[in-house]
Amino acid sequence: MTQKILASGSPRRRELMHYIWKEFDIETSDAEETVPIPKLSAPEDLPVFLSRLKAEDIASRHPGALVVGADTIVIAPDGEILGKPKDQEDARSMLKKLSGCCHLVVTGVSMCQMNGTDKRFHSFREITKVYFFPLTEQEIDHYVESKEPMDKAGAYGIQGLGSLLVEKIDGDFFNVVGLPVARLKRELDGFTV
Repeated sequence: MTQKILASGSPRRRELMHYIWKEFDIETSDAEETVPIPKLSAPEDLPVFLSRLKAEDIASRHPGALVVGADTIVIAPDGEILGKPKDQEDARSMLKKLSGCCHLVVTGVSMCQMNGTDKRFHSFREITKVYFFPLTEQEIDHYVESKEPMDKAGAYGIQGLGSLLVEKIDGDFFNVVGLPVARLKRELDGFTV
């Protein structure tokens, strides 16, 4: 039986991956911190690049294993890429940029399997539009003080208290959580044929 590995330490991705695989291992990669980011043609390409780095890094350590890597970013209305906030002030700043606007959540997902010199690889990205209500300073402060935004791209989690900030979405809800599971299931079915 083929070993399956999720190349992510995210508890949200782990929970969602259980919808597809009942049993799998988890191993995180720090490859993205050691490789310079190339010039990309669009911000939407960044999570695909990073997910591929993670998947290839873990697959190179486990010959024959099927590895899934993922990375999620938020793209503000002005095109700025918002990762995880560095501190509470950074979280406040991000939430102010998203207040009353539509932004994009982009998740890149990569599948990789290596056997010696033979390497199979496939990537895709999922994009969801998220619309925030106009937020007051008090709402932003209350949310930041909850500590929920601190480990999430764009400084919010739609599956938690951050749901109170969201007016509507256009696209896959689970993509905003961090893993577009319905599409990933279909992409994996095609990849493992």
